[in-house]
Amino acid sequence: MTQPWYRQFWPWFIIALPCAAVVASIATAIIASKDGVNLVAEDYYKQGKEINQDLSKFDRAEALGIRIALEVNGNELTLNPLSGDFPRGQALRLSLFHPTLAGHDSEHLMTADGKGVYRLMLDKPLTGKWHIRVDAFNHEWRLQETVQLPTKAPIELDPKGR
Repeated sequence: MTQPWYRQFWPWFIIALPCAAVVASIATAIIASKDGVNLVAEDYYKQGKEINQDLSKFDRAEALGIRIALEVNGNELTLNPLSGDFPRGQALRLSLFHPTLAGHDSEHLMTADGKGVYRLMLDKPLTGKWHIRVDAFNHEWRLQETVQLPTKAPIELDPKGR
């Protein structure tokens, strides 16, 4: 006595393979549409040409002997000038770049307090790998460093940290 087809194993196994492929492709499409790839900039060629201009800013920082200590304490980020020939109290531009999540990138304009220390209160603590860039207000010089946060010791930003 033979069983009807729907009670046998092999027809359901053959039907399950294409169904699994359909489910996997739908899941892949949902994941891909949720977070776009932000690793490649749309204007990559223009950014590549600007690299040569940016290197002169590092050279200028080195010529001025600029060194800044970066400290991160919970939600507070502090920049403390260690040395260098730049006007004390000059505003600084701080840029925080996450290596993979462009939505977490931010730029801040910082001014010094009475002691010459630059302070920034963040919405939430920084964790993980970050690219930190400090520019002069007039874009004359630049310091840059890649750091792993949180850290207990201050991080020295210097022109060689490219």
